[in-house]
Amino acid sequence: MSDIRTKSNCDSCGKKERKSMNPCKGCVCNQLRTLQTSTVVDLFIFGRNIEDVIFISFDPNNCCAFFNDPTTEPGSTIIVDCQDIQAIRIPG
Repeated sequence: MSDIRTKSNCDSCGKKERKSMNPCKGCVCNQLRTLQTSTVVDLFIFGRNIEDVIFISFDPNNCCAFFNDPTTEPGSTIIVDCQDIQAIRIPG
């Protein structure tokens, strides 16, 4: 059996591969990809802000960003889709 690929098959296959390799879109997602762990940030989500949380990690496969909130809820973890974060503030 031969593996014959038409142009349309290859085009759609390539798009799916590119999309699955980088499903997380947006400025904040891009920043989280390179943000140093343990960085203190403020999050702005749906018009509300969460201040002084610590960035733990970012999973580019499912867009989940993980933060610790040592002040309001010590020991708790905040998990949020990076695409739902409108802005992050990195205090200077």
